[in-house]
Amino acid sequence: MQIPSAIALGFFDGVHLGHAALLRRTRALADDLGLCALALSFDVHPQTALGCPTPLLSTPAMREQLLREEFGMDAVEFLHFADLMRMPWRQFFREVLLGRYHARQLVCGYDYRFGAGGEGTAEKLAEVCRERGIGCEIVPPVRLEGQVVSSTHIRSLIARGEVAEAARFLGRPYRLTGTVIHGDGLGHKMGTPTANLAPGELLLPGRGVYITLARIGEAAFPAVTNVGVRPTVEGEGLSVESWLQSCTGDLYGKTLSLDFCQYLRPERRFASVEALQAEIVNNAEQARAFFASRAESEESL
Repeated sequence: MQIPSAIALGFFDGVHLGHAALLRRTRALADDLGLCALALSFDVHPQTALGCPTPLLSTPAMREQLLREEFGMDAVEFLHFADLMRMPWRQFFREVLLGRYHARQLVCGYDYRFGAGGEGTAEKLAEVCRERGIGCEIVPPVRLEGQVVSSTHIRSLIARGEVAEAARFLGRPYRLTGTVIHGDGLGHKMGTPTANLAPGELLLPGRGVYITLARIGEAAFPAVTNVGVRPTVEGEGLSVESWLQSCTGDLYGKTLSLDFCQYLRPERRFASVEALQAEIVNNAEQARAFFASRAESEESL
């Protein structure tokens, strides 16, 4: 990239409220200085590359869409972490930030680390920027009711099934996106045909039943989603299975997105398939009531 840039630095997993402050500041500085607003991230989570697998809140494609559409980044670049993990931090600053991306302004979070062994810190970056006449701003932690907004905290909420609380820290509902795959067809036989999602690398919410908003293309449907092993029917392995209200047609192979809005109940074994079916219908009514209430609230604003 040959255009002088204002660069937002971070992994930006989930693109949450803390990232929002950093990105908005980058966009404002780019506008004031006449620079390209660039978000610079990595292709894999650094902890995963270092042998500590970290489930993601968003895929690279999801991150890029949010960075461009919600926060107005002119460009988004994903560096190959494996190629840079052993590069000393001063070399990263000189060859990558200045040489490759022509940085004129940098914006990072208070806890930003970079370079081999994470030896580069936000403070070291600010110091070397002053030496070279490059602007550098360090964004302080963003807190919500005293809690620092971070991807780590949001992951812990989602893993416990606290998706409504996670949405407050994200600024939007947590979304799983993947391809609809074949299940065992039991839902269709029960009169509650379901779509089975293959979510890939994304973090799965804690086991249980949720109200979700399902999206296929431009269409959206209230849904009830089960994350678990389906003990009543002796399911095998962890699955993400959704009953989409008012949705007909063959969904196999299509891309499905699920916005997790509210936790309903834990997954449990029912006395019979008929009892399970009745509870699914009840959960569907709860989902319809949830979205009807939300629509009324939005209309009153």
